[in-house]
Amino acid sequence: MKAAFLPDRGVVKVSGEDARNFLNGLFTTDIEQLRPGLGRFGALLTPQGKIITDFLITAAPSGHGGGFLIDAPRALAKGLSDKLGFYKLRAKVVVENLSDSLGVLAAWDGEPAMQPDLSFADPRNAALGWRILIPEDLKQKLADLIGADLVDSDAYEAHRIASGVPRGGLDFTYGDAFPHETNMDRLNGVDFDKGCYVGQEVVSRMQHRGTARTRTVKIILDGPSPEVGATILAGDKSVGTIGSTAGQNGLALVRTDRVADALDAGLSLTAGGLGLRLAEPEVVRPAPNKTVA
Repeated sequence: MKAAFLPDRGVVKVSGEDARNFLNGLFTTDIEQLRPGLGRFGALLTPQGKIITDFLITAAPSGHGGGFLIDAPRALAKGLSDKLGFYKLRAKVVVENLSDSLGVLAAWDGEPAMQPDLSFADPRNAALGWRILIPEDLKQKLADLIGADLVDSDAYEAHRIASGVPRGGLDFTYGDAFPHETNMDRLNGVDFDKGCYVGQEVVSRMQHRGTARTRTVKIILDGPSPEVGATILAGDKSVGTIGSTAGQNGLALVRTDRVADALDAGLSLTAGGLGLRLAEPEVVRPAPNKTVA
């Protein structure tokens, strides 16, 4: 098993007697189901349905003061904390940015020998393993306790990319991407059966009308990696942009209809003059219509 402390992640805590209902009315995921040892993937959206911040969230046990702990991009943690403070109005909640004292250890390629406090399985993809919220100075001790080799965060990045899970700021732009474009609907990040939340109408409409035409897909690079943000071409037509890459694996944000047309026409995909292929070509095809018996 491997473990890596992720310096790009921070932690925001939300506590107080109204915390559960407060967060459930804001986030894409169902906070009602959360308990200690369980994590969920979700996001805070704009009223127009675009992602302000995506995150993992878990409930803290009473021994850690209760409430909810949000594992979010560290660069966005203060902004998330401020935004939640703006929304709380008269709700009995306390919002704290704990990023200077609490961080995130990821562990994968095996099962931990024991489950520490403030740990949970990554709900996005079983291959991503576990998340453990700890101070950075405990990373070696925690790795030893769970039976993992402590490695650099670059190793986790390569694993994330190979697993096909997007990262904001590299694979999509915060404030400019809808949840469907970043596969949140496929990574257990949107609960379509829960009550209202900010941006719900737009997200529900995209789901029920099947109007998502831009998606994050896994790619295989035929040679050196193009730069992040490089335009992907099919012939002379733009069909997407390059996201994060590691070795021969990468992610790209593409117009699925344009890529499907290119594949049907036998056109090769390139970015910066470098060749690439879709790892799973079927993902750009429309899902078959379901018939009712």
